[in-house]
Amino acid sequence: MSDNTPPAQDFAATVSQLETIVERLESGELSLENALTAFEQGVRLTREAQQRLDNAELKVRALSEDRDGKLDVTSFATVPETDNATNQGNDSEETPPW
Repeated sequence: MSDNTPPAQDFAATVSQLETIVERLESGELSLENALTAFEQGVRLTREAQQRLDNAELKVRALSEDRDGKLDVTSFATVPETDNATNQGNDSEETPPW
């Protein structure tokens, strides 16, 4: 890379790094300057993580929409439609499976 931007890390590594920063800040052992630097890094990582979550949500929505643009919700596990079908009288397409 020509600029000084480090390559993006995976989401789990970002969360782990954020947890480490929070622990350091909560310890109270950092100087004001170091605490501000750690806080700035935490804000940057939080924004990156949120952007990744937003992008993932957009991908899931794009993959889950039907031809009319409505959300086509499918549960991950097939549940037998015995007594559960009578418990909820109004099952629309947009009702989550949980």
